[in-house]
Amino acid sequence: MSRNRKIGVPGVNIPKMKECNDKFCPFHGTTRIRGKITQGIVVSKKSRNTVIIRQDFVQFIKKYQRYKRKNSRLACHLPECLSHEIEIGDMVKVGESRPISKTKSFIVLDKFSSGET
Repeated sequence: MSRNRKIGVPGVNIPKMKECNDKFCPFHGTTRIRGKITQGIVVSKKSRNTVIIRQDFVQFIKKYQRYKRKNSRLACHLPECLSHEIEIGDMVKVGESRPISKTKSFIVLDKFSSGET
């Protein structure tokens, strides 16, 4: 499974690591990216091959004519070839795939920047 393939998502860099034994890796494995492409900040990297990202958004409250800040947390698969460069606080791009486990349906594709903004 050491092939390097394009995944069809614009603006995503192919990892520098040549070989990856992860079958869920979109670059070296067989899993395809389809559906939603989103981004978030990595808040946890405790589980093996999993990161938790936080997505911040603003919700409008019609009754009070005000906005409220909210966030959601998303469990994402972290491929072997990207695990050495992704750390807590990094902004990452994730893509939707088929369900990998009970909570994971997204895969980390690329790193934007480090540190919270």
